[in-house]
Amino acid sequence: MTSRDTQPSARKVLLAAPRGYCAGVDRAVIAVEKALEQYGAPVYVRHEIVHNKYVVKTLEKKGAIFVDETEEVPEGNIVIFSAHGVAPVVHEEAKRGKLATIDATCPLVTKVHKEAVRFANEDYDILLIGHEGHEEVIGTSGEAPDHITLVDGPGDVENVEVRDPDKVVWLSQTTLSVDETMETVDALKGRFPNLLSPPSDDICYATQNRQTAVKQMGAEADLVIVVGSKNSSNSVRLVEVALGAGARDAHLVDYAEEIDESWLEGVGTVGVTSGASVPEILVHGVLDWLAQRGYEDVETVTAAQESIAFSLPKELRRDLRAEARAAGGTTEG
Repeated sequence: MTSRDTQPSARKVLLAAPRGYCAGVDRAVIAVEKALEQYGAPVYVRHEIVHNKYVVKTLEKKGAIFVDETEEVPEGNIVIFSAHGVAPVVHEEAKRGKLATIDATCPLVTKVHKEAVRFANEDYDILLIGHEGHEEVIGTSGEAPDHITLVDGPGDVENVEVRDPDKVVWLSQTTLSVDETMETVDALKGRFPNLLSPPSDDICYATQNRQTAVKQMGAEADLVIVVGSKNSSNSVRLVEVALGAGARDAHLVDYAEEIDESWLEGVGTVGVTSGASVPEILVHGVLDWLAQRGYEDVETVTAAQESIAFSLPKELRRDLRAEARAAGGTTEG
């Protein structure tokens, strides 16, 4: 019998590094916390600041109010735009609503927005690789709606139509699977041999690093537990990457309590990682849960060192409530 056929005596955890918060998420969450400290509650946030249940609930307790649409924010208040970015029309909505804004868009998403504007100005057809309905895709598409066509994976390539096959460029959502994105690009190049690539990779460094770490431990792990929310694209991709790397089983959980003990049957090695919008406290919860079931030996699998940090949004250095009042609104709180 192999260790995968019965409950093994040797149990260990492979802990991925890097994992959890990336620089863009850290910046966005701190932006909400600082805004609440600086201006007092309420501070409104358009959509989830990052895709994580725990983070959203924690900020709500501190006085953040999350809304689906800009029009839901009472006139004269502060609204924060999420890390995923928004289309120009959303900025216009905020102006019409006499709202003071803090833009917490990840700088790496902003880079993709600027690429979209640049290539649209040069009259390229832009093929945006990404998932339909994702907030980041909606924001990027809004920068150049007449020039952008969404390509949702390799299977969508045959449906793409362009005006001039010699004037086409691809861009991508920042949180995709690196391997699947390149598979899509290869398929696109099969149809459009002169397809132009972006000046630098659009998939963010954090997404790539977390996927690389999971690939390294996936081959050894019987089970991989990814901590993250179901609406977090990069977290969902980590489950897929783990299975692709050879893990027998992989699951996405928000909290340790969501782990099913039956997953541990015949499992000697458990891989643990977390998506880029997950605070470390949730990972510790999973490690504690596993330790109570005999998985006390923890070995770190390091794929990269991360030292990137982004400065906070410039709006946090101004008196936004005074600006909102001057614009003709009244503030609450």
